[in-house]
Amino acid sequence: MAFENFKTKDAVVVVYTGEGKGKTSASVGLLARALGREWRVAYIQFVKMWETGESKFIDKIRRGNVFGDKLFYYRGGKGFYNAGDLSAKDVTEEQHRQAANETYEIAFEKATSGEWDLVICDEINNSVHDGLLPVKKLEDLLRKKHAQTSICVTGRDFPEELVKYTDIATNMTKIKHHFDDKYLANKGIDY
Repeated sequence: MAFENFKTKDAVVVVYTGEGKGKTSASVGLLARALGREWRVAYIQFVKMWETGESKFIDKIRRGNVFGDKLFYYRGGKGFYNAGDLSAKDVTEEQHRQAANETYEIAFEKATSGEWDLVICDEINNSVHDGLLPVKKLEDLLRKKHAQTSICVTGRDFPEELVKYTDIATNMTKIKHHFDDKYLANKGIDY
């Protein structure tokens, strides 16, 4: 294959979606790749409010000031919404909606400011699918981002009608997961 006929883009929209594991892990890999290239990266988590392996990792590299002002990290979730036994207890629908919208405002500001090379919105797709954010807000994030800012959005159920605004869309397909056999998530593997 001859690459001389290929072009490059200043910025891209990346989606990691699907029922399978690996969406957040892929976004953390993208974070590492971008920081390794000296990019300024904003990593913004929707939904997740509990301690996860990725949150501990990002907090450690932030506290160690490894990347200085090149890394912004924000966790704005209130936990799982409307997920049966896994749902966040004692959190109202309005509190979930408010947290999703406050987190969105931070993500939108970072994505449109022109100050960030990459903005990662982990689990934003879930917030849209659960009705905590309207699809229009996700569309605005993808379409109104700064021309030099790449965006990565993760989570299940990315709206099919927005695929036309993406450059890379990956569907993580579950072949098998031990959760289906009534095993809880494993530290270091699932969270």
